[in-house]
Amino acid sequence: MTTDEERIALFLDYENLAIGTRDNLDGLAFEFKPLAEALAERGRVVVRRAYADWSFFSDDRRMLTRHHVELIEIPQRMGARKNAADIKMAVDAMELCFERDYLTTFVIGTGDSDFTPLVHKLRELNKRVIGVGVKASTSPLLPAACDEFLFYEALEGVELPRPKRRARARREPAEAAPGAPADRPPEPAPSVKVADVDELTAVVTQTLAGMGRGTGDVVLASSLKRALLRKDSTFSEADFGFRTFGELLRFLEGRKAIELNQGSARGDPEVGLPERGVEEEAFALLRSVVAELEAKGTLPMMSGLKQRLRKLQPAFSEKRLGYNGFLQFCKAASTRGMVTLDWSDDADDYVLHAPTSDS
Repeated sequence: MTTDEERIALFLDYENLAIGTRDNLDGLAFEFKPLAEALAERGRVVVRRAYADWSFFSDDRRMLTRHHVELIEIPQRMGARKNAADIKMAVDAMELCFERDYLTTFVIGTGDSDFTPLVHKLRELNKRVIGVGVKASTSPLLPAACDEFLFYEALEGVELPRPKRRARARREPAEAAPGAPADRPPEPAPSVKVADVDELTAVVTQTLAGMGRGTGDVVLASSLKRALLRKDSTFSEADFGFRTFGELLRFLEGRKAIELNQGSARGDPEVGLPERGVEEEAFALLRSVVAELEAKGTLPMMSGLKQRLRKLQPAFSEKRLGYNGFLQFCKAASTRGMVTLDWSDDADDYVLHAPTSDS
């Protein structure tokens, strides 16, 4: 039977995950269900293995068994090396990689950078690798090596404990001032910092522009998402408050940062940069600023020019238009005849000029 769905092999360095969850998430116990549901959205999990000395995780054994996870016993007594579980897990993953060619994706659950060579080798053998770990206990080397990295505390269904309330100061008055609001428990801290939407717009449009320059083909939403994950394996639309990637794209379309059109497959639209209207407005703004500086007798040099544009239009960003930098934006404006751009040795900078109708 042929199928296009991903077939996933899951390997859990359970001690690392369980202790990382407990120590960094206020004593929270690791639960397998949120991870299982996240992986079910990505494909069919055909191998589930967890490695640990299970004498230390008796309650967890029952939880994992209910989810059909195979428990691999690695005793830490009798002089066994502490990294015995790591070695066994790496050997098993490589063995399955060669023996089960139908496996397309390997999920490595750990925050330990010692597994980075394993990740590199699996990818070298044309396997997709997804990492899973607790953010505070995950080495920065590991997410960068993976095709995608899931932080456990950001998974749907993981309920983080409420932060503990601080004890009242002894010098606090016994009676609250009249009209003071009733004492409320503090709001729980967000598990993931909400990223800046302008930064998101810049990342998406730059990636989209780069894909268009690289191939010239139509860019589908699914291809764009994969490209974003290749740039940053921890990328997730949920960090920006969106439930799906499609919802994120529709939001950016509403901001006129991108355009969406019906693709060949339902639910996978074509994504493109907006027509010249938005871009021409930005070029016109640049030209007007340059002309104003020239009218005042000021030499319009490129350095400092971007700040002048932002004073008039705070939301201006060349990256939102798909340009890698302000110089590339100015060169595009020059190509379209909106300004001229020349290097000045005396100024040690690019100098712009706004052509008049007689120029």
